[in-house]
Amino acid sequence: MKKRALGTTGERVSAIGLGCMGMSGRYGPFDKAENLAVLHRALDLGVNFLDTADMYGNGENETLLSEILADRREEVFLATKFGFRTDDSGKKFIDVSPKYARQAIDASLKRLKTDRVDLYYAHRVDPQVPIEETAGALGDLVREGKVRYVGVCEASVETIRKAHREYPLAAVQSEYSLLTREPEAAVIPTCAALGIAFVPYSPLSRGLVTAAMPELEALSADDFRRTLPRFEGAHLENNRKLALGFSSLAESLGCTAAQLALAWILHQGDTILPIPGTKRIKYLEENAHSVDVALGKADMESIEELLRTYPATGPRYDQGNLRLVGR
Repeated sequence: MKKRALGTTGERVSAIGLGCMGMSGRYGPFDKAENLAVLHRALDLGVNFLDTADMYGNGENETLLSEILADRREEVFLATKFGFRTDDSGKKFIDVSPKYARQAIDASLKRLKTDRVDLYYAHRVDPQVPIEETAGALGDLVREGKVRYVGVCEASVETIRKAHREYPLAAVQSEYSLLTREPEAAVIPTCAALGIAFVPYSPLSRGLVTAAMPELEALSADDFRRTLPRFEGAHLENNRKLALGFSSLAESLGCTAAQLALAWILHQGDTILPIPGTKRIKYLEENAHSVDVALGKADMESIEELLRTYPATGPRYDQGNLRLVGR
């Protein structure tokens, strides 16, 4: 596995990471034994950049990772997040206040059964809390030894700059893929200029670009993708055609669609560290080998032409969730 620098921290992590959310729901049924096998195989392959959050499975995802950390902690560069809470009525809200940051990290460390988190993100930006206060609190956690580096998720350029001035950010995490390209306009260049790593989640567009997506009716009732506009009606019809064309292009280049999609992201700059999620060893190994796919100018142009042919990809979230990004 090739490695890339995590911003200007001096750390080098796997160029392809592993998003662990799906191991605790959101994408249908999962099997704990298989999840653990995937995690062990990831480390065997050199995929050491593991990404979780306290909200994944209401803490169960962090508890799952604790079983890997028990024997292989020094092999893992561990990232987790905080900020999503649930009120008494069951409604989710954002809280990245200094007070809650301290509560959340202590709870995460307890579930993870470790004394430190390598990278700790504010999962979203809280409009009720100045980002400088959040960044300052995260810096305090670094000074206390509970956290090594800090980051923010789904933040605007203005927010990134404010946070970075208060305490240096190691990473910014946002959705970025062939179908979600908004970060190219300002966020990715800003991160590169400031020496901050950019970490794309859902780099495979939640499976849409792989042509391996089952029919919507085949998804389990609790599969998160059922709520996303890209998996509905005309958008889904467009995206299936795009996926088939993309798979044909990948085949002509001697790789899979997933590998081509990840190689395309890696090609965008050496400060970018995608974290595709999976709960299958087959797909983990496939994703890991995307670092070996070399793309030339003509290949990149072919991809752009395909995207121009099928532009009606649809919004990445519903309106409620869209209000939580880009703050």
